[in-house]
Amino acid sequence: MRPEELQRLLQDPNFCEVAQLIDVRELDEIEIASIKGFKAYPLSQFGLWGPQISSDLDPSKDTYVLCHHGVRSLQAAQWLQTQGFRKLYNIAGGIHQYSLRADNSIRTY
Repeated sequence: MRPEELQRLLQDPNFCEVAQLIDVRELDEIEIASIKGFKAYPLSQFGLWGPQISSDLDPSKDTYVLCHHGVRSLQAAQWLQTQGFRKLYNIAGGIHQYSLRADNSIRTY
């Protein structure tokens, strides 16, 4: 999904209620820059959250996955698909491209 599409969706006040937003960056990265509504599921801590992801999140809901440049989020989205998640959206270019193309108030790093 293009960053501009995500920004458009985020303009809807109900979007965060009906969608699941996952940020797989490290916590120190999230402290530098983040998008409101995204929950932290650091890929490096996969062993902690992976086994319980289907009880934490609803596989039938739209699920948006974000990282710094789109690589880790793609890995996470591919794995989520094996766990029964079907409505998955990887944010192309990650938060870096989101900042450059959709919302320059988000800090780049």
